[in-house]
Amino acid sequence: MKFVQSLSPEELHYLKYDWNFWGRPNQLPPSGDWRTWLVLAGRGFGKTRIGSEFVRAKVEAGEVSRIALVGRTTADVRDTMIEGESGIISVSPPWNRPHYEPSKRKLSWPNGAIATTYSADLPDQMRGPQSDLAWADELASWSYPEALDMLLFGLRLGADPKLLVTTTPRPIKMVIDLMNQSTTVVTRGSSYENKANLAPAFINEILSKYEGTRMGRQEIMGEILTDVVGALWKSSLIDECRVRDLPKFKRVVVAIDPAVTSDERSDETGIMVVGKAEDDHAYVIEDLSGRLSAEEWGKRAIGAFHKYSADRIVAEVNNGGDLVEKVLRTIDRNIGYKGIRATKGKILRAEPVAALYEQKRVHHVGQFMKLEEEMCVFSLENLRDNNGRVDSLVYGVSELMLVNKEFVRGHVLP
Repeated sequence: MKFVQSLSPEELHYLKYDWNFWGRPNQLPPSGDWRTWLVLAGRGFGKTRIGSEFVRAKVEAGEVSRIALVGRTTADVRDTMIEGESGIISVSPPWNRPHYEPSKRKLSWPNGAIATTYSADLPDQMRGPQSDLAWADELASWSYPEALDMLLFGLRLGADPKLLVTTTPRPIKMVIDLMNQSTTVVTRGSSYENKANLAPAFINEILSKYEGTRMGRQEIMGEILTDVVGALWKSSLIDECRVRDLPKFKRVVVAIDPAVTSDERSDETGIMVVGKAEDDHAYVIEDLSGRLSAEEWGKRAIGAFHKYSADRIVAEVNNGGDLVEKVLRTIDRNIGYKGIRATKGKILRAEPVAALYEQKRVHHVGQFMKLEEEMCVFSLENLRDNNGRVDSLVYGVSELMLVNKEFVRGHVLP
C-alpha cells in the first residue's frame, strides 16, 4: 500500500495494466524452451485472464503478427475470450486496445497484428490459415479432436510459434497426448488460488458443494482423474470409437429416463438420441439431458423425434408409469412410443451395451462430456440413483442393438 500510495495518477493508470505486477506466479509465462503451454486448472482459477494477457504481451512486444483464437464454439470465443470480463478487450490498455470486427472474425491491433477467431466445432475453418501464436480455450470440451490437428498444422509462421491451451482438465486423449510431449510445459492450479477474486456465492454454493467429491477434484482442484476401477467404460475406449460425421441411418430412437421431480435438487432426466446405421453399428447423436420438468423433457424428446425422423421414443416407466406416455401424447399424439419396465439392476442392464462398445459397435458422433464422465465412473462400487444419462443411453442402444439378441459371457451374439 505504501508503494501504491507513492505513485502519481499516471503511474497508477499504467500499473492497472501491468500483468507482471498483478498476476500470480503460475499465471505468468514459463521460462525455457517450450512449444506448448498447457494450463490445467479448476473453474475460476483465472485461465481466461492468462490467455488474454499472454496474447496481449506477445502483441505488444512485437513478437507475433498472426494469431489464432479457438474456442469450443463461436459464441465462446466472442463471449469469453474476446468480450468477457477477462477477455482480450477488457485487459487491453486504452492506448493499445484492438479493434474487433465480429463479422470478419478478426481483432486488429495498432501495430498491425491480427487475430482470427475459429470455432472448434468447425475444424475445416482452420484448414489453410497460418499463425505464429494460437490460444486454444477449454480444449477438453471440444467435440472434434481433429480441430486441434488443424490448428497445429497452421501454427507454422515465425521462428518460434507458440500454442497456449487453457482448460479444465479431463482424461481425454487430446489432453493426455499434449501433456506427454517433451515440448509441453504444464501449469496446474485450483479454484482456491483465486478465491479473493471469486464471488462469495460461488465459494459458498459451488466450492462447498463439490469439495471432496470426484467432480470437485476435477472441476475445482484441476486434477486429471483416471478411470474408476471396475467401471464398465473407459475414456480411451470411447475415444477410439468416436466419429465426426453422421452416417445414413436405418433407425433412430429417442430414449428417456425420466426423473420423478424437477426442482433444483432433482435428478436429471436422461434423454439420448441414438441411431442404427447401415453398418449395423449404433451411433450416439445427441445428449438432451437436464434437470427438466415433465413438459420440458417431453418437448425436448418430441423435438428430437421430429428433427431426426425417429421411429420411436422409448422411455423407462418404473417411476412414472402411464404418466410418461401421457406427457408425450399430450404434446404429440401421433408419436411412436414404447414403455420399458426395468426388471434387472443397472449394472446387468448396462453390461451388454458396454460389450458393444468393446466390440467397437457403438460410436459417439462428437463429444458428450457429461455423458462420458458419467459412463467412466459407472461401476458397482460407485453406483448411484442419478445415472439418467447412462440409463437413457442403455435404453436407446438396447432398443436398436439388443432386442431379440442373446448376451453370453460378455459378448452379444448376432
